[in-house]
Amino acid sequence: MENNLMFIKSSSLMKKTLLEIQKINEETLEYGLKLTEEDIRAIVDTRNSSLNSNGRIEFGGGVITKIIEAFCDSPYIHQQNYVESIDELIEIFYYFKNETLDEISDDDLISFMKDCFDNKCQGDFDLLRYRYLYQLTHNVKYGSNDYLKDDMEELSDSYFDEEGYDE
Repeated sequence: MENNLMFIKSSSLMKKTLLEIQKINEETLEYGLKLTEEDIRAIVDTRNSSLNSNGRIEFGGGVITKIIEAFCDSPYIHQQNYVESIDELIEIFYYFKNETLDEISDDDLISFMKDCFDNKCQGDFDLLRYRYLYQLTHNVKYGSNDYLKDDMEELSDSYFDEEGYDE
């Protein structure tokens, strides 16, 4: 009986999450982006897998919708790479949410990711992950006062040369 109750709660939570994400299609159509029900299920599966691998819990589709809303106008995301891009961004988000010790709000982390992705990384996920987000993590862990500071480009060049992360 208890397992059935968990399934019902889980099922209703899944439906709610799917509906939340489906509503985003109205906004993203303006940018030529649309998710099918199959796409949404795949994205939710990616989110669940990422949450599990990072030891996190989340109810609803809040972060997914925030990521989609933030990145739908990116010049580097098109219908052809839309689902894969959102999957990648979700995985990056949860990994770095942990790595930054939850010191950064969801909105600030997403905003930082978006700014770097569009401007400094020009759509390169590896550059986002291995340069800017690792630098952000370093700044958070080692007590930088303003770890979201805009002069990260200068900081990251010397950090990555020393640490051997530079390409």
